[in-house]
Amino acid sequence: MLDIIEMRPVGVVRGGRREATKDHWGDNRCRLELDAERYTAEALAGLDQVSHVEVLFYFHIAADEPTEAGARRPRGREDWPRVGIFAQRGRMRPNRIGTSICRVVRVDGTAVEVEGLDAVDGTPVLDIKPVWSGYLPRGELREPAWAKEIMRQYW
Repeated sequence: MLDIIEMRPVGVVRGGRREATKDHWGDNRCRLELDAERYTAEALAGLDQVSHVEVLFYFHIAADEPTEAGARRPRGREDWPRVGIFAQRGRMRPNRIGTSICRVVRVDGTAVEVEGLDAVDGTPVLDIKPVWSGYLPRGELREPAWAKEIMRQYW
């Protein structure tokens, strides 16, 4: 197994929320600005043809917060079960990688304006991928009741 994988962000989130809160991310509008030293507008060519992108980012706020390697109760709720870090989407993950699918509003040069990204201004962007129907889940989607409860107000 590899010991270390180094990544260099492809860009940064600009605008939108400045504070990470737990809910109501649906109308968060911001720009994903590519690193202009490494990318030109050509890197985003054709992205205006998709409705949504999947954004992989680094949870940089409170990066010194201890990571979780075991189980915990999501949001600290005593009425929810203890579940492992890989069975939830919390920020205190071992590698602090976040992922979110958001709507493409427009592509402008080396920037993509998006809506519904649950990241804040200044968040390092690790990758941007188009959402294609062929990559969506196949078959029935299963999830626990507590996850549905979290998501009721998330967007």
